[in-house]
Amino acid sequence: MDGAIIVDKPAGWTSHDVVGKMRRIAGTRRVGHLGTLDPMATGVLPVVINRATRLSQFLMKTDKVYEAVVRFGYSTDTFDADGETVGPVVEPVIDPMVFGEFIGELDQIPPPVSAKKINGVPAYKLARRDVAVDLPPSRVTVFSIDLWDVTAVSVRIQVHCSSGTYIRRIANDAGQKLGCGAHLASLRRLRAGSFDIAKAYTLDALAALSAENRLAEALLPSADLLPEFPAEIVDDTVAAMIRHGRDFRTSPFRVKSGARYVRAIGQGGELIAIGEMKLPNLYHPMLVL
Repeated sequence: MDGAIIVDKPAGWTSHDVVGKMRRIAGTRRVGHLGTLDPMATGVLPVVINRATRLSQFLMKTDKVYEAVVRFGYSTDTFDADGETVGPVVEPVIDPMVFGEFIGELDQIPPPVSAKKINGVPAYKLARRDVAVDLPPSRVTVFSIDLWDVTAVSVRIQVHCSSGTYIRRIANDAGQKLGCGAHLASLRRLRAGSFDIAKAYTLDALAALSAENRLAEALLPSADLLPEFPAEIVDDTVAAMIRHGRDFRTSPFRVKSGARYVRAIGQGGELIAIGEMKLPNLYHPMLVL
């Protein structure tokens, strides 16, 4: 059981809650998640299991796709439906084209109630103590915002963005630009990197598979987790060398010159290591599983 499982996170659960549940389902404490989802959000939450947890450094900073509903007419202190109403409640006049102003590279200030840390303390904990927070902006990229549905008070959108983008902030700022306030009414993550909602499992479904000793059916093996890295099949002799930290060569026919990382795959299909280029077609095992 080394690999990843795509969990369809239910509303009301924290990402940490999901990890705790998956530890019980998988029967191991070596479980981690790849990117926090707010409790109100649902959808793709990949979890890595056992030795695959060591691959997290390569799997975290991936682009994301979300389906979101933005409710206009009033703002909240958390920028989403879980917060308290801030300011007046008004009849909104919606211009969906406002979302076009958020496409491209942005210096985005995280919401005051967020997991961003200030001197090691998450901002949401400071907010609960009524401590004013001053979060610096982060550079993010919004690749596209597609309009799916427009009603008298809401807009449903699909957002493709870089890691670290807050859809809550986009919702709030859209309301500010239109002068009527807005907040995020719902959020569902459809994709995180190569992890897609079409291959996600509910926690109940995973628990049922585990009870039948079939959890492996939901597992994405470690060797398949980084498809953007070229793969080099190595024999047992080279695999032993890699495990001792020795450099290894790759075939110029399999690995194009200039690829920074490669996956060293054993003859049984297992992931041996991630190699980092030292010279063209010569790699050093920077991470050995």
